[in-house]
Amino acid sequence: MRFIKFFFIVLGFSFLQSCSNPSLYQSKHYVFGTIVDISIYGEDEKKAEKVTKAVLEEFTRLHNSLHAWEKSDLTDLNESISKNKPYKNASSELIEIIKNARELERASNHLFNPAIGELINYWGFHQNEFNSMHPNQLKIKNLVARGPSLDQLHISGSTIKSTNPHVKIDLGGYAKGYALDQASKIIHEHHIKNALINIGGNIMAIGKHGNKPWRVGIQDPRGAQAIAKVDLLDGWAIGTSGDYQRYFINDGKRYCHLIHPFTGYPVQGVYSATVLIEPSQNAGTLSDVLSKPLFISKKEDRKDIAKKLRIYHYLIIEDKHISMTKAMADKIQFLNPNTQKNNQIEITL
Repeated sequence: MRFIKFFFIVLGFSFLQSCSNPSLYQSKHYVFGTIVDISIYGEDEKKAEKVTKAVLEEFTRLHNSLHAWEKSDLTDLNESISKNKPYKNASSELIEIIKNARELERASNHLFNPAIGELINYWGFHQNEFNSMHPNQLKIKNLVARGPSLDQLHISGSTIKSTNPHVKIDLGGYAKGYALDQASKIIHEHHIKNALINIGGNIMAIGKHGNKPWRVGIQDPRGAQAIAKVDLLDGWAIGTSGDYQRYFINDGKRYCHLIHPFTGYPVQGVYSATVLIEPSQNAGTLSDVLSKPLFISKKEDRKDIAKKLRIYHYLIIEDKHISMTKAMADKIQFLNPNTQKNNQIEITL
């Protein structure tokens, strides 16, 4: 059995500007199981350190509260659900997160489904290190047949209960984006005008990098460098779902952590899906969540899903095929001229 541990390459959205500028304060840390990079431009170093500390404390709090398999508020909730018991005294924050995630699940036609933790765990992705495994078709069929959904949660005051004991919530496709929104609030509260927050490739820009927009790179899903660059304007966020982040290979086939809720199997054939989100109160959350339904959906359904979810900027990379909206094509620049020569480029509406 072949063991593969994939460490997310922070260059997934690498900084393309020079970091030698003395006005740029940059700090790297490890939270949410990935690299967190906070850059602050044009501020006193002590103030930048203070704000960075506040942001990291918030990230640590969220990590400890929303972790999917290490003990947390979320695992306590999942344990209560599995025992058909009501979970009492849930925090107002956890309730609001679940309500919002439920709305996004419905809007995505249930392609984004944080309730399929049992499936994710079965495939071995509820651990930091994972082994290749031979899927059992009957087991997967049974897990899918249980039909977990956040729609099966009932919230009354601070109590949460479920009609389906097989709901196991995993916010791995939500929490990093939510953390970006929280970081943005903290940074604005401290009157920081220019910053870039990168949580393992989910990025939000605040202000500028000097007299230019923050510039980030879009990861080549089959290479170590960026495949394209994009200027990230004030308040915009960007996020990618990829099959190169957490995966194992069995019998020459790649199995990634992005699982189709209706089939129970990891999605294959799609390398990455990137979304660019315009400024809003939850731009960070949307940058994390909305790449998932695009990654998971059938090719012929993408336009309809994108329209329904109001995704105006997306880029999807497959083998020898790249599709993107015209709005996205107007914003990105491929770094290697051969990219367009070697791939079929499809521009959608």
